[in-house]
Amino acid sequence: MHDLFVAMMKEEWRVHSTMFGSLSFALFPVMIFGISFMSSFLIPLMSAAVPPGGLTVILHTNFLLLGFMVGAFGLLGNEVMNRRFGQASLLAYSARSLPLSERYIFTTFVLKDTLYYFILWVLPFGAGFILASPFTGVPFYRALLLLVTVTLSFLFGLCLVFFLSSVYARSRTALATCLLLLCMACGVYVMVTGLNPALLFPPVLLYSSFSWVGFLVSVGVLVVLFAVSVLLFNPDAIGQQKEHGSRFGLLSGRLSFLPYSSLVAKDLIDLYRSGSVVGQMIFSFLVPLLVIWFFLSLMSPLLPPHGLFLMFALVSGVIASTMYTWVTMFDSYGPYACLPVAVHSVIAAKFTSFCLLQTDPVVLLALFAVLFGETAYLVPAIVLCLAVSVYGTGISVWLTGLSPNVLVYDVKVLLRYLVLMGAALAVLTSLAFAGPLYPYLSLLLLVPAWLLVRRGMARWDATEPSGF
Repeated sequence: MHDLFVAMMKEEWRVHSTMFGSLSFALFPVMIFGISFMSSFLIPLMSAAVPPGGLTVILHTNFLLLGFMVGAFGLLGNEVMNRRFGQASLLAYSARSLPLSERYIFTTFVLKDTLYYFILWVLPFGAGFILASPFTGVPFYRALLLLVTVTLSFLFGLCLVFFLSSVYARSRTALATCLLLLCMACGVYVMVTGLNPALLFPPVLLYSSFSWVGFLVSVGVLVVLFAVSVLLFNPDAIGQQKEHGSRFGLLSGRLSFLPYSSLVAKDLIDLYRSGSVVGQMIFSFLVPLLVIWFFLSLMSPLLPPHGLFLMFALVSGVIASTMYTWVTMFDSYGPYACLPVAVHSVIAAKFTSFCLLQTDPVVLLALFAVLFGETAYLVPAIVLCLAVSVYGTGISVWLTGLSPNVLVYDVKVLLRYLVLMGAALAVLTSLAFAGPLYPYLSLLLLVPAWLLVRRGMARWDATEPSGF
């Protein structure tokens, strides 16, 4: 496994470094390190603005969500073993030609991706905090402990979604049963104790009061989840041919009122046939937002009556903006180059497909509003969510075109995205606290979003000229 693992790590480096340069890719963890180091000096100010332990919860929640976002290996297993980044075949495709089992190669790929994200995100964050500890007055062992617990938080998110997505690949009924049992367990715990289940999150408990027993139990749970997920992976589907009935003509006709209806129909069919439209909705949207709700509710005593739901809507908008990556994940401009279709037309179609998918966050917000008695704030919450989502996607279109999954690791791209998105979120967070009507001002974001999409289409037309 060592040789294959090393080869896959080198492949990951080459894929990204050839797209936007070795230096930009190498500087990515350096940027995360710098952000962490400088942010450490703001801890006294941030601690004064949040309740005791609140900052710890926020940090661990962010890395839990990172694990959620990258852990759906069970959903993407067959894509990983066949192709990724458009039509490119990776080393994982060697299951077709080398005397190695599919599960062996798949396990190596998952381990490689886990280490890859750890090096890019988790390790530089922890290193920045550790290096700043002598200047911030944080004891060294606490800084080192934070690196351990945020790593566990990241792995809990990754392994949990890996397990659930593997169950989903085997049986959707089994997944529904698992989620139902999990929700029932949380509900029973709340009714019996009156406490938020998020307080039981092992990494947060370990950071508050470390014990070797708790650490070993946490690692044991992670090992079991990972092992079961790998065993549930079904290699039999690799290389098999699926047959689907023709849906293009009917769907394209129904969407004829939209611009680029044929391309939009293709996107929706691709999402449906790959299983992404359901799987991504569960593992990249629904599950993360359910977890966010539990952790945000820990802050509710310090928020105004409308604050919790509007903050949830704000975060929902950020996550909903990632839906643009769904419609570009397994597609690129290459196959269109021989057709009379310009780059800006493909981007416009992808953006339209993204807009259609925004019905999902609207439905989810409506459901939460009914369940938790927040219907009075539903309309401003929907406005806030959609404005943030469209604005975030506008930035992605401008910066990454049709390759948001890859170009996000260009340090220049991510830095610009963080600045543009962070400034808007800071203002909108203040408005959400100010009153339930102020979030309507988020509609002003639609203007820069429109301009960014237009500039993005012109930019990528020039970068990838089609001649049409």
